[in-house]
Amino acid sequence: MSRRRFAAVAAGSLPLLASGDALGTEARWRAEGAGGSGGRAVPETRGMWVASVANRDWPSRPGLPAAEQRAELAAVLDLAVRRRLNTVVLQVRPTADALWPSRYEPWSEYLTGVQGRDPGWDPLGFAVREAHRRGLALHAWFNPYRIANHADPGRLAERHPARRNPGWVVRYGGKLYYNPGLPEVRRFVQDAMLDAVRRYPVDAVHWDDYFYPYPVAGERFDDDAAYAAHGGGFPDRAAWRRDNTDRLVRETAARIRRLRPGTRFGISPFGVWRNRSSDPAGSDTNAGVQTYDDLYADTRAWVRRRWIDHVVPQVYWHLGFDAADYATLVRWWAGTVRGTGVGLHIGEALYKAGDPAQPAAWQDPAELSRHLAFARDVPEVRGHVFFSAREVGADRIGAMNRVVDDHYPAAEPLWR
Repeated sequence: MSRRRFAAVAAGSLPLLASGDALGTEARWRAEGAGGSGGRAVPETRGMWVASVANRDWPSRPGLPAAEQRAELAAVLDLAVRRRLNTVVLQVRPTADALWPSRYEPWSEYLTGVQGRDPGWDPLGFAVREAHRRGLALHAWFNPYRIANHADPGRLAERHPARRNPGWVVRYGGKLYYNPGLPEVRRFVQDAMLDAVRRYPVDAVHWDDYFYPYPVAGERFDDDAAYAAHGGGFPDRAAWRRDNTDRLVRETAARIRRLRPGTRFGISPFGVWRNRSSDPAGSDTNAGVQTYDDLYADTRAWVRRRWIDHVVPQVYWHLGFDAADYATLVRWWAGTVRGTGVGLHIGEALYKAGDPAQPAAWQDPAELSRHLAFARDVPEVRGHVFFSAREVGADRIGAMNRVVDDHYPAAEPLWR
């Protein structure tokens, strides 16, 4: 499901892992500024997503010469600086591929137009170096299970792991996915993502909201064989699927902390864990999708068990929206992180501002600024991340300008 469809769908016992005391860029800031007493507070996160899938934000099209790709990426980083942001969340593994010279997966087709073709440079290495030079944190954004936005394995690179291991693949909704129910798949996707962490001093590993795919009417995700082989001991398939996702999160968290202490692990889930009508612990919402039930992702448990360092819920609705009110959800997430030490950064739907297909609230340039004003009175909220770079630059109705003028009067770099 694309982020643009969220408004439509809205209408409608594991051991505790310590979070760890090394907190990436925040730890560096504390080391330089805090000094044990009377030091500077950690700056709030001011971020933007940069999506490479389908060339949404960068690069502007596949097949550009390496020099033009570099120049475009540098311009994206400069845009973040101009908007007084301090964090860039760059999508480096959009579809079981890579924007770095991976040992495990082919070069992304969004660079050259041909999956597996070397673009002649190292985008992730460049991004980390140039982001840090500008005072920006660089979060590497991975999608764990999506293989392709089409359903034809023959279109994948010849030596693609999905072609070499066809039993790992599930066709669903016109797309290809790795099967989360296979232990060998979970190990492989971890290895593929952590190859980047091993190579580069990224400030965080970032996942979005795609675990098991969003439901497609009239279709069934065919994991019968995996369930038969590995589902024993679970009361039903849903509980087994949630355990599969839990294992991926828990195992990845532990491996990041062993591999590169100080690199944070953050996840940006769909904004509704469960509606209160489904669970007394849920939010007072009436969303058509619930991550616990539909994506088999127990996002609340990951926070409460401290498997992740920060959470960036996609609260992509306006203040006062009946089905999923922004204020209601921010308060719910604040209560969820309270006492855990897990950071809370709110995902903001900048892409809706000025979109004529959106409700009247999104035609008001002040709507997003009101979000930040509301969240400023919620002490657990430590920042915001805007979707996405294209809109940060275009700023269709001046909503981002309003945010910067009202809330970001000066730069707050995370790197010095």
